[in-house]
Amino acid sequence: MQFKAAEIPGIWIIDLDRKEDDRGFFARTWCREEFAAHGLETNVVQTSISFNARRGTLRGMHYQIAPHEETKVIRCARGAIYDVLVDLRPKSSTFKKWIAVELTQENQRELYVPGGIAHGFQTLVDSTEVSYQMSEVYHPESARGIRWNDPQLNIPWPIANPISSPRDQQLPFLSS
Repeated sequence: MQFKAAEIPGIWIIDLDRKEDDRGFFARTWCREEFAAHGLETNVVQTSISFNARRGTLRGMHYQIAPHEETKVIRCARGAIYDVLVDLRPKSSTFKKWIAVELTQENQRELYVPGGIAHGFQTLVDSTEVSYQMSEVYHPESARGIRWNDPQLNIPWPIANPISSPRDQQLPFLSS
């Protein structure tokens, strides 16, 4: 695996080392030793998937607060997503800054996301599946979110009029 630090401290973009032959390829998506060597969280307690039937589906922006902050490793197993991460750590030099990374089944790229970062994505094609490894189980009382279309963030989502849940449509803006 090749680890590249993102512009927001603590976020890593991970490219897989693919071993290819005429059958296809093999690659590790997780290695406790390699993650630990980069000073990253290695405790994985939950793995989840998100299947999204339609292009333009938007999920986010979600995170959990202390004492249940979670670290995530995110990968697009099928299809393609525009993945967005927003730094919500008040003492961070990149507080309220965001980055976007395209994750696809072709590039097999992963994102390492520490606690204090809101995460969301929009599907770029139909039948997209996203895989998550998390350092903490879901705690509804710690679950939080911010609005995907917050004017303070001004994120240029690639597909207009996204498909989103009623919950995500009513998440608060940063100003509140």
